[in-house]
Amino acid sequence: QVQLLESGGGLVQAGGSLRLSCAGSGRTFRNYCMGWFRQAPGKEREFVAAIGWSAGSTYYTDSVKGRFTISRDNAKNTVYLQMNSLKPEDTAVYYCAARGSVTMSNVAHEYDYWGQGTQVTVSS
Repeated sequence: QVQLLESGGGLVQAGGSLRLSCAGSGRTFRNYCMGWFRQAPGKEREFVAAIGWSAGSTYYTDSVKGRFTISRDNAKNTVYLQMNSLKPEDTAVYYCAARGSVTMSNVAHEYDYWGQGTQVTVSS
């Protein structure tokens, strides 16, 4: 069992930055691939980024490449999402998720555990 708690969301102007954190419980945190997803009002949940066990592998959706960076600190059981050059279309509730597999995924139902989400609002 893994419990996840996101933090770091808020209101920021376009072009600004935020860093989201996701703290995980459990000694097996390092055995999970981690992902970030987001859901805007009236839209389906969409993949943002994923990171492998050792942080050596990362994967991003095209719309955030070059602006967002996913990282993890297994000693702290925490995964991060650094978001730069934010745009109004990045506004959404952001969720972190854990996948008990050696392979990363961009498919929401392939993740086993989810946090409660944190709101990110980017004003124009």
